[in-house]
Amino acid sequence: MHPCVIGPPAIRETHVIRFDKVSKSYHGRKFEKRVFSDVSFTIERGEAIGICGANGAGKSTLMRLISGVEQPTSGTVTRKMTTSWPIGYSSCFQTSLTGADNARFIARVYKKPEDELLAYVEDFAQLGPYFRQPVKTYSAGMAARLAFGVSLAIEFDCYLVDEITGAGDERFRARSEAALAERRERGTLVMISHDPHTLKAYCTRGAVLFGGSLIHFDNVEEACDVHSRLQLRAA
Repeated sequence: MHPCVIGPPAIRETHVIRFDKVSKSYHGRKFEKRVFSDVSFTIERGEAIGICGANGAGKSTLMRLISGVEQPTSGTVTRKMTTSWPIGYSSCFQTSLTGADNARFIARVYKKPEDELLAYVEDFAQLGPYFRQPVKTYSAGMAARLAFGVSLAIEFDCYLVDEITGAGDERFRARSEAALAERRERGTLVMISHDPHTLKAYCTRGAVLFGGSLIHFDNVEEACDVHSRLQLRAA
């Protein structure tokens, strides 16, 4: 095992996402949960990174920080790539609006032709009549499919995928896999999955989120192996 600890290397400053000593905590009444402590790493354009971690380790929080959906408690996140919101993160939608109205709003935000984006999402998400029903009536899988379709309808430099490739039937999964492979070829991919086969299929570099730290590895196979051993140790 040869962990590749990513610090602040001297690399070009264009098309990167950089975390510099990022910490994240959640506060409640007489309660504090510290998710990360002083995490530093860099994602360069064209990389495909698979992130492993146990439930509750903070994988989804990390994705939200990368996308800008949430802000760090301390430290800085620098984005010089456009990023999708985490695919599978349905909280990006206004649930009282229909799927079509949410897609229309997002088209306006990103200044994309509404009719073109709506047609793509309706065809890709395969929601049938539910596309014109309120999102609050959707199942978790339906909301994830809507998020997947809207994300892929917009060209981003970096796509964030949060445990979503299993949503839908076999036909939808095949379309999702083909679409992700296409984006992987011409962009950057950061993926979370509990399935090591999925991570190995899409990703080259790997990282393990454990104990508030993110440990990087030269390849995704090493990351998956280390994660598996940590899970066995904790069992």
